[in-house]
Formats: sequence, structure tokens, C-alpha cells
Amino acid sequence: MDSHLKEIRLDGEIAYDGNFLQVSRDRIQLPDGSISHREFIRHPGAVVILPLLDDGRVLLERQFRYPNDRVFVEFPAGKIDPGEEHLACAQRELEEETGYTARDWQFVCTIHNAIAYSDEHLEIFLARGLTAGTPKLDAGEFLETFTTTIPELLEMVKRGEVTDVKTIIGAFWLEKITSGAWSPA
Repeated sequence: MDSHLKEIRLDGEIAYDGNFLQVSRDRIQLPDGSISHREFIRHPGAVVILPLLDDGRVLLERQFRYPNDRVFVEFPAGKIDPGEEHLACAQRELEEETGYTARDWQFVCTIHNAIAYSDEHLEIFLARGLTAGTPKLDAGEFLETFTTTIPELLEMVKRGEVTDVKTIIGAFWLEKITSGAWSPA
């Protein structure tokens, strides 16, 4: 159906192979037959958790992100380990980062947050029936958790205080889910 838009890999190399990411450089054939190159990041994928407390508030994190040299407001999230099921990863990350566990989990959707230069995919889950516990942060991981209402979170997005794409998309999903307009996948 979209074959007239497809680019074909001819060959390539790994330009950088790190502990977490790989950068690939491929030589490709464009739909018109000409040759070009694509450089992109290979990422193992991640989960995002939308933790909804029984009182309707949401659980968020504040975490410093080195590439942008600032603290961001985000939903809990984390990298999927090799062979790890997406739901198991979401459950692990919620407990590690926030200490909370959830009784009810629902898959919401998959998003691709940087399609021009990365194959990263984010699997979004709604977590309800939360029970507080003690975080188990990884070595070198520093963050704070806080709660807010969905309307206040949306105001933070509107004011430009929340710019993280996964958190913005999650906030919009939560607004639709809690209003009854949308159901998780």
C-alpha cells in the first residue's frame, strides 16, 4: 500500500555501541532510486506508567535530565530489559521509582516519540488501585515524587512547565479516560 514511500536499506554500520544505545548509519535507496544515508538511534523501548490514585490525583516525578540540563516533570517510566514483558517492566518500574504497587493495570497505547532519528517505542499503561511502599531506586538514580490533579497537570502542560512528550500524551489520555470519553486499548 505504501510501497511507493518505502526506503530500502542497502548496507550499514554501527557508528556507536554504548551500554544503553546504539547509533546506526545506513546507506539506503530512496523511492526515486537515488542513494542517501540515515543515522538513527536504536533503543530497546520503554514503558510509561500513568499512576491514578483512588482520589483522582496522579503520581508524577521530578527528575534531572542531563541532555537538557534541567529538572523535568514526568510520569514514571523505564527501559524494557531484554526478554522482559512490557507489563512486568511497568510493574517493576512503578515500584522501583515510586514505591507504589497497583492492583489494576490496563494497556493504553504505544507511542513512537522520536520517529525521525530513533526506533524507540513507549508502551503506556494505566495503573489504578495504588498502594504506597518504599522506592527502590537504582544506583545513581535521583528523583522526587509528588501528586497533582489532572486539571492542574494539564495547566502545567499549557504553561510550558511540562514539556516531556510521554507525560503530555499521558495527561491527555488520562483526561479522556477519566471523563469516560475514551477507554484504554
